[in-house]
Parts: sequence; structure tokens; C-alpha cells
Amino acid sequence: MRALSIALAGALLASTPAAAQTLEEQALLHQLASEVRPERMRADTEALVGFGTRHTMSETASDTRGIGAARRWAQGQFEAISRDCGGCLTVVTPSDTVTGPRVPTPTEVVDVVAIQRGTGDPDRVIIISGHIDSRVTDVMNFTADAPGANDDASGVAAVLEAARVLSKHRFEATLVFAALSGEEQGLLGGKILGDYAQARGWRVEANLNNDIVGNSEGQSGVRDTTRVRVFSEGTKTVETEAQEERRRYNGGEVDSASRNLARFVDGLADRYLANFDVDMIYRTDRYGRGGDQVEMLRHGFPAVRISEGAENYDR
Repeated sequence: MRALSIALAGALLASTPAAAQTLEEQALLHQLASEVRPERMRADTEALVGFGTRHTMSETASDTRGIGAARRWAQGQFEAISRDCGGCLTVVTPSDTVTGPRVPTPTEVVDVVAIQRGTGDPDRVIIISGHIDSRVTDVMNFTADAPGANDDASGVAAVLEAARVLSKHRFEATLVFAALSGEEQGLLGGKILGDYAQARGWRVEANLNNDIVGNSEGQSGVRDTTRVRVFSEGTKTVETEAQEERRRYNGGEVDSASRNLARFVDGLADRYLANFDVDMIYRTDRYGRGGDQVEMLRHGFPAVRISEGAENYDR
């Protein structure tokens, strides 16, 4: 059900200009909340687990195992969603060949992205993302089974379900649904998508990054309540020296665009979702950890990370 908060936030952000966004009652959002199907998300998660491993350096030629098969499956899902909405999605696969500390040999890293072009201000963009790659404890082990049901098949399932629901409607701004690769090897897919967005002049108003969202039921102490954490940075990653000086003088450490985005998500959940709690975490990510939203922040885009309420590190 985490796709509910994602769909609601994406829809309201995309339907109205930033200056006009309020928490006034929106009938469409109640409708969207009723259209999400948990059984489809479970099926998507099981399909991704079925590829054995989705490690960034794993098999790419097989149709049944490895990151290549998983990417092609995700692309097929987006293409099917587009057919259902009369071709409303443009599916693209931005990529780059990468080497680095966790990628010792040149490896093509490919994102799978579906773009629902806005009807009024299409250069204003909301990105809804999750990462499709997986890993075991040894991040360099690309042959062992790494099912990654929670981290992060659950996030990709939420992105796909948001695409299914939101593609049935039209919005002023552009919605981008992204299954990113290479997160575990150094946030590589987030950088590829950030570069792609900048090269096309997108005005990214928000990135809703869904990473480890699949095990939140009943975690808040209230029966049948779902709890998620929304992480947001305080001071901006791309803050200039002049901006830093003004902030030190005037304050505003909790007033970043990303933190206001987190408050917006929290307000939507309170208004439109029953038994759904959002915990706002005033950090960019969990201690010592990172996610693709970090690359969005490095590109100057407001971004938050959505994660389950009580993370089990053994999973």
C-alpha cells in the first residue's frame, strides 16, 4: 500500500503549479487511493525475485536470470501500461558504461524510465523512482542469489503501481516513473537519470524515491496501520557560499525544498489515507547509508526517500 502515498503526492504535485499547491480537498486523490491494488504489487515483487539476482554486474543475456532480464521485464511492464492508456507513456532506457570502486570492469548501467508528458507545463517534472538492482552482503558478489524482495523490488513494484494508477489520468506537469540500476554499486542509476534530466532541461520539482518500502504493516503499534519514514535533507546539498552565509544569519536549516516536500507527503497521508502514518526523519538518509535521492539532490532537485517504518537489516 506504500504506492498510495506515492501516487497521491505525484498526482497533486503534477496537477497544480507549485505556487497553488494546497491541502484543499481533492476528490481525485480519494479516487486514486481506491485504485491501488496490493495484489499487483505482490505479483511484481515476486516476478523480480524470480530473476535470482539483479546485481548490476550480473547476467544480461539470459531471459530468466540477472539484471538484463529484470530490466527487460520492467520495460515490458511500462510498455503494457502505455498500451492500456492509449500510448500515454514514452519508455526510454538512459544508460552509461561505468567503472568505479564497486564496478572494477566496464559495465553498462541501464535505467528503465517511463515518461507521462504533462498537458500544460511539461518541462515541470515529478520523478517517482525505485532501484531494480539487488545484492548480497558482499557487494562485489554478482553470481549468488540476491532476491532483493524488500531492497528494492518493493520500491519498483510501488513505482509500477503508481504508473498503472496515474496513467489513467492527465496532469499539468510531467510524471516520470523510473526503475534505476546500479544503486548498490554507488548510486549510478540516480546519476544517469539526473544527467538525463539536466540535459533535457527538466525543471524537477520533486523526486519521490522508494527504497525498502515492503515490510511496514503493523509497525506503528496500531493494529492494521502502515508506517513509513520519509527522509529529507535540511541544508541543501548544492547550497552556495552566499546561501550558506544567509542561512547562518537568518536560520532556515529546516526549510529546504526537500523538507517541505516531506511535509507535503505527510499532510497528504493524514488527509487521504486511513491507518497510514508518515514519520518525517530530518536526515538525508539512514545513518551511514544512501539512496538514489542523494544523486537527485546533487543535481539540485528536491528529493525525499520513502522507506518502511521499522527496517530489519537482516532482510
